[in-house]
Amino acid sequence: MKTEKISELTTNRLSVYLRCLNELSEEGAKTVSSGKLAKRFHLNSAQIRKDLACFGEFGVRGVGYYIDDLREQITKILGLDKDHRVGIIGAGRLGMALTDYYGLTQSNFEVVALFDADKKKIGSTIGGVEVFDFKKVKQVIKKEKIDVAVIAVPAEYAQKVLEEVSKAGIKAVMNFAPTPLQASSDVKVKSIDLTISLESLSYFLAQP
Repeated sequence: MKTEKISELTTNRLSVYLRCLNELSEEGAKTVSSGKLAKRFHLNSAQIRKDLACFGEFGVRGVGYYIDDLREQITKILGLDKDHRVGIIGAGRLGMALTDYYGLTQSNFEVVALFDADKKKIGSTIGGVEVFDFKKVKQVIKKEKIDVAVIAVPAEYAQKVLEEVSKAGIKAVMNFAPTPLQASSDVKVKSIDLTISLESLSYFLAQP
C-alpha cells in the first residue's frame, strides 16, 4: 500500500465500489473488469483503476478483478473486517431515527447506546437501545467499547459534546448538528448537513 495521504473522496468511492461488488457477488459473478464495473453502475473506469492503485495491484491482465478477492481487500482497507460500536448523543427524533436506521443493521456498525440530558428519557429504551445520562458518557463509552460517536443534538451543544466524547477516547465522530466543529488533530469529524445538500439541489432547480 502506498504511504501518501488518501483523500476522503477516494475512501468514499471505495465504499461505493464495495457495494457494487457485493451486488455482483450476490448475482454469482466471479470476475469483472473496471470497464464493465463502470458501465454497470455508471462509474468511471479510469477513476476505479486510479483509486485501487493507491492501495496495490488487484487486477489480472485479461481477467480483470476477482470479485471476492477485491471485496475482501476493500473491506480490510476500509476497516470493515471488524465490528464498530456506535453511541448516539441526542435521543430526539433524529437520534431515534438513526437508531432504527435499517442500513446500520446490514453493516458492521451497531448502535449500543444513546445519550441524553432529559431525565424523562434516561433509562428508557429506543429500538432496544438504552438511553443513558450524558453525564456518564465517559464511563459508558469505556464499558460498551464504543469507538464511533454520532452527534445529534442542537447546534449550540454540539461543540461541548464533541469535546466530551473526545476526552472519553473517541476518535471517529459523525456530526448531524448544523454547525462546524473544532476537533483535535487526532479526531476525525464527518459532518452531515442536510440543509447544504438541499440548497445545492435548489441551485440545480434554479438553473434555466
